[in-house]
Amino acid sequence: MRDQAETLRLKMLKRQGDLGRAIAVVSGKGGVGKSNFTMNFATMLANRGKKVAIIDMDIGMGNINILIGKSVSFSLKDYLEGNKLLDEVVFEGPYGLKYISGGSGMSSVLEWSEVLLERLIHAFEQLQKNFDYILFDMGAGATSWSLELLTSIDEIIVISTAEPTSITDAYSMMKYIHVRDMDKQFYILCNRAFSKEEGMETNERLKQTMKRFLDKEVIVLGSLPEDAVVRKAVREQVPFSLAYPDALISKTLQLIVARFMEHRVEEVHAHDQSASKFLTKLRSIFSKGRD
Repeated sequence: MRDQAETLRLKMLKRQGDLGRAIAVVSGKGGVGKSNFTMNFATMLANRGKKVAIIDMDIGMGNINILIGKSVSFSLKDYLEGNKLLDEVVFEGPYGLKYISGGSGMSSVLEWSEVLLERLIHAFEQLQKNFDYILFDMGAGATSWSLELLTSIDEIIVISTAEPTSITDAYSMMKYIHVRDMDKQFYILCNRAFSKEEGMETNERLKQTMKRFLDKEVIVLGSLPEDAVVRKAVREQVPFSLAYPDALISKTLQLIVARFMEHRVEEVHAHDQSASKFLTKLRSIFSKGRD
């Protein structure tokens, strides 16, 4: 296993310039609009000409496909069990973005056979080769499976609301990940803010708490307003950024996407090996206890 990991590491380092960014979207609790953000964020990236893939990791409760009014015939689980090819579990959304449902039965990943783990690594490797951004829409809260995966991903967008419990849970999630990897890059975003000031205060509170107690700098992406068009778009099963492009929330998200992309351009040279580290870390984490 160690020889295989080293071979993969060297192979990935040679191709690091061609690999897409692996980004996890998380929240400390449910009900903060995480999946809705992920779909609209991905839609806007795709509209800007980027190749984007979403992997719905909300095991057993995934709803990415529902947000765009599409059914899912197969999931990542079907591929891992050898019942389907990777291409057969990849479905198309707005502007050509792709998405994969996680399916059920993945929570016991640490007990998987080496064959299943190899297929998982292979799937993520292929996605990194073919897409500019791979967004992991993680389930709310923390499970052993999701935390192991998050430890391997270098960029994490943390969604919170202004509610005290949401802020506390978001901080707890970042703290748990940070103590296991102090180099992790966190982006924070306040969703469903009732005013611009409320959004700014929420982000500042999270930012200062991370700095004070963990001496960790985080990047503020901004805040999205509470907007009635979101619920309307969910009922219509169309991303709000498509159905209502002139709404305040859509225009605000456009600025957030631009800010995120600009930051990646500025930081790409400082983190030019992060894409290749993802698969190496993932293999190392899931192979513990197997050597």
